[in-house]
Amino acid sequence: MSIIVPKGLPAGYTLATEGVMVMNNDSTVCPLHRPLRVGLLNLMPNKIDTEIQIARLLGSTPLQVELTLVKITSHSPKNTPHEHLASFYQDWHDIQAQKFDGFIVTGAPVETIPFEQVYYWHELTHIFRWTQTNVHRCFNICWGAQAAMHYFHGMPKYTLNEKAFGVFKHHGVENKSPYLKGLSDDFNIPVSRWTEMRYTDIPTNSGISVLIDSPDTGLCLLDDPNHHALNFFNHIEYDSHSLADEYFRDREAGRCVHRPRNYFPEDCEALLPKNQWRSHAHLLFGNWINQISQTTPADLNDIGQDSSRTPSIGEVSRSGT
Repeated sequence: MSIIVPKGLPAGYTLATEGVMVMNNDSTVCPLHRPLRVGLLNLMPNKIDTEIQIARLLGSTPLQVELTLVKITSHSPKNTPHEHLASFYQDWHDIQAQKFDGFIVTGAPVETIPFEQVYYWHELTHIFRWTQTNVHRCFNICWGAQAAMHYFHGMPKYTLNEKAFGVFKHHGVENKSPYLKGLSDDFNIPVSRWTEMRYTDIPTNSGISVLIDSPDTGLCLLDDPNHHALNFFNHIEYDSHSLADEYFRDREAGRCVHRPRNYFPEDCEALLPKNQWRSHAHLLFGNWINQISQTTPADLNDIGQDSSRTPSIGEVSRSGT
């Protein structure tokens, strides 16, 4: 339907040119029900690109979504203009009294650092605890997913001998999951990480289900229903050029990194990579938003309470038709 973003956000202009219906906070919302509130804790170095990628996927779902951009209070990003952060982002400390239907925690360029040594780890643990009372459903990506699994389940991460970098075949493990509805049995997903988490460390009796994995890069998507979270270790939200941008950036910085595998046509860096994952990204995020709409309380303030006592947005919408 549409994505509601802060007025003047550059991502809004970009998405409007792509045909996504973009509204700002002053626009009239859909009269049938309130928009779904989704927070984005953006830890990526290129925040503007990430804003566009996530807003594009949320804005292409059949439901109206209001996006709130959030940043770590104790962290001052170096790669994003201060004016942009001041205009469009809110510190987590300033929004912690609010409720959200969905909350997304992105990856971060800190994956080789032990979790507890990341200087904003203490605040992030407070955020993870806060999601259990103030958020209906979470979607954690790459390092954000590893951090969530470490915090909630004590799972360790392991440094790889070489970076898992490229576009790799993945397989749906639990095809009956509503989050995988419409996805093919096999599909390609971008991967960009120096670390991994392993099957053998998933706690028994934790309720965690492996939804997607890869014969080349291992675990990809875990459903953690006890903490109402999806943990996605790879980057299905990436643009066609994202891996190329990372590759050329690292090479120019003198870092030892191989060319992304299965990515450049004919393995030629001069050729524009083709997007092999876009449709599955839209399906996955669409399924996540749909699950939220069918189960989140109609009254935002009821999030974190016993949901069995209040009707969901989906139930309210259906009763009005």
